[in-house]
Amino acid sequence: MLRDQFPILAQQVGGQPLTYLDNAATTQKPQAVIDAVAQYYQTTNANVHRASHHLSAEATLRFEQAREKLARYLNAANSREIIWTRGTTEAINLVANSWGLSKLNFGDEIILSTLEHHANIVPWQMVAERTGAVIKVIPLLENGDLDLDAYRNLLGEKTKLVAVGHASNTLGTINPVKEITAAAKAVGATVLIDGAQALPHFTVDVQDLGCDFYVFSGHKMFAPTGIGVLWGRESILEVMPPWQGGGEMIAQVSFSGTTYNQLPFKFEAGTPNISGVLGLSAAVDWLSLQDRTALDNHEQALFQHALECCATIPGFIRIGAPEKSVSLVSFQLDQHHQQDIGLQLDQMGIAVRTGHHCAMPLMQALGLNGTTRASFAFYNTMEEVERFATALDQIAREDQVQVAVAAVEEDDPAFSQSPYGTEISADDLLAKLGPMKDWNSRYRELMLLGKQLPKLADKFKSDDNRVQGCESQTWLAYKKDSNGIYHFLADSDARVIRGLIALVLAAFNHKSAEEINAFDINNYFDQLDLQRHLSPSRGNGLRAIVEKIRQIAADAN
Repeated sequence: MLRDQFPILAQQVGGQPLTYLDNAATTQKPQAVIDAVAQYYQTTNANVHRASHHLSAEATLRFEQAREKLARYLNAANSREIIWTRGTTEAINLVANSWGLSKLNFGDEIILSTLEHHANIVPWQMVAERTGAVIKVIPLLENGDLDLDAYRNLLGEKTKLVAVGHASNTLGTINPVKEITAAAKAVGATVLIDGAQALPHFTVDVQDLGCDFYVFSGHKMFAPTGIGVLWGRESILEVMPPWQGGGEMIAQVSFSGTTYNQLPFKFEAGTPNISGVLGLSAAVDWLSLQDRTALDNHEQALFQHALECCATIPGFIRIGAPEKSVSLVSFQLDQHHQQDIGLQLDQMGIAVRTGHHCAMPLMQALGLNGTTRASFAFYNTMEEVERFATALDQIAREDQVQVAVAAVEEDDPAFSQSPYGTEISADDLLAKLGPMKDWNSRYRELMLLGKQLPKLADKFKSDDNRVQGCESQTWLAYKKDSNGIYHFLADSDARVIRGLIALVLAAFNHKSAEEINAFDINNYFDQLDLQRHLSPSRGNGLRAIVEKIRQIAADAN
């Protein structure tokens, strides 16, 4: 069975079978890829191109054979057009810093789309700041497709670059990149396509697309992390200046000057990710042995089944409904913050992605602060789709009755009392939560603590009180009494963050600046085993609340 070739999928999470639906972030690896990486380190570990011994010769041979294989896989004109990078992000930065800084001038126009990942926005913003180029943005239609009429109206003699994604990591939209490229070429523009979300689902012929650059990451197409590819037309790559300097990208170095190596080595400074290249080569081999049409049909069946199963879930709202989509569903659940959904699904062994998905401009255009995303790969099953939908339905239908807590005003005595109505301290919480050995029990207690927090009055929910660094909307208000004691109130639109706020307030509330600074918050979190169970976004949010409280106390001195 194909699924059996992916060993990680056999494990359990929290006593539940793993249901991995975060494939748009990174895909799992077949045993063939794992073996290829291990075999390199076991039998062939040496640097490439730079030694005369057997191991280096063997490593170099396999390394360059992989380049030729990728060229064939993409239908590149030759292997000199394949540049190894750390991933899509580095590939775009390479083009931006080499081609962009050498070719763009004041007033030139760069066209991006509303759907873009930050990796295909920020490098061009940096180039625009340095060159005076101007960024134009293709808007969306209501269903999540690009407005191609608006795109054509943006094109003109000032258009020098069009950089768009082949498929959206957030809405799943498959863009008509061949048509987009042809329109750009009609006005003489250069075209870059971000293929990170496309190649995991279907093969690509770069010559047929007609673009000038195509970039992607290995880890999204069943290969290791830290390896990616920039394909570029040889005629363009030849005239582009090197981006990074060092070993391999040189032909001759002296203190009077340096001459650069030929393609592709001109853009590959330093020791490359050799094992990653060989892992990517193995992934291409593995994919080439599969019936890609059958795999695509299965993914689309999973996608359609997910839409059907979720259609009856109370409060389920699919975000975007593009005409053509890869197999992912981005959604919101009424009255549930996406962070809470992600954590509750994780407790059931279901891995999804929550947040803005590195697409903040898209979220702003949609008027959202984030979504939950379930993304499917061919190794997923119909049973997993149904498990996901059943879990989501359970979350949607759970009792939403909150403990009745009135909003606290500034002159309310509650501001200067315990945040829970009864005294509770960090020691109390450690005594209560510490003996709980499983995270699910601790999570339920955190949710109860969060429910008991007073709500902030709307006047406190200001930009000045916003805690920056939290993925959810979180606010912290305080006052200092005549005895130098600080009284804090905090609130969030995410239930899980309210629970974490409860922990922080138990540690810092009703204390002096000296007591706040003396409290060992790291030891407190370690005793609660928080960092092991919190996602980076929630962990960063927790730290942001702590840092804001510490800054308030520091400002008093």
